[in-house]
Amino acid sequence: MSIEAQRAREALGTRLREIRRGADLTGRALAALTGWQLSKISKIEHGKQAATEADVRLWLRHCQREDALPDLLAAAHNIETLWTEWRRALRPGARQRQLRSIDLYERTRTFYAYNPNIIWGTLQTAEYAETLMQQLADFMGDGPADIEAGVAARMERQQYLYRGDRRFNVILGEQALYTNIGGADVMRGQLDRLLAVMSLARLSLGIIPARSEYKIWPGPMFIMFDDRLVMLETYSAELTITEPNEIAMYGRAYALLQRSAVYGPPARRLITEALTQLR
Repeated sequence: MSIEAQRAREALGTRLREIRRGADLTGRALAALTGWQLSKISKIEHGKQAATEADVRLWLRHCQREDALPDLLAAAHNIETLWTEWRRALRPGARQRQLRSIDLYERTRTFYAYNPNIIWGTLQTAEYAETLMQQLADFMGDGPADIEAGVAARMERQQYLYRGDRRFNVILGEQALYTNIGGADVMRGQLDRLLAVMSLARLSLGIIPARSEYKIWPGPMFIMFDDRLVMLETYSAELTITEPNEIAMYGRAYALLQRSAVYGPPARRLITEALTQLR
């Protein structure tokens, strides 16, 4: 288990301990009510043992705190799926990884995507996406060999930009317009692509100028799918967040980032300026 997942397990244990104490129950008393060993109570509270969803339900019922059930069930479910290591995620191949994203897109109506440094996947050209996927495969050392098929699947999910009633809210840092992915020719094609999709009615594309005052620190890239799921990507893993309180935090962060972004003609000017510098 990753350090982050262990910390999440410990945080859940702390919350369960606070609920038990708030119910004026000792660990021994709760063990008697649940039929568990006292050691199980201690291990869960100290993050030494995972609390299953059934454990959480029973714990809250005996503490008469079933109002906390949605958040704590989400936390318990999230701990074991918190980190999907890239090697494991890519083991079936790049195409299969992208097809899982298509299924998620099919079930989502409103997207909130933020990336301070590179172009968001759904707005990428095939050449830009291929470069990034190849970089990841090279970095991992034993990454997928079906890069071309993975790129095709990523392009397939862009169909949602043009059909249905979905809404795409995207914020990029100005740095994303200058981060050189694939060389000048690839970047020219990518920036032209941004200018082309800006006119889509279902897409709201904001750019945070480099000198804009931030209302919250830049933070990592993230994508929020409705109010059900948030995904983050790091060098080593893909992080999935499903706990309602945490999802709400990312919603607030997105709203603050929006206050620093420019839209419409000012955003177009930033993209055009970056494109002019390439030329």
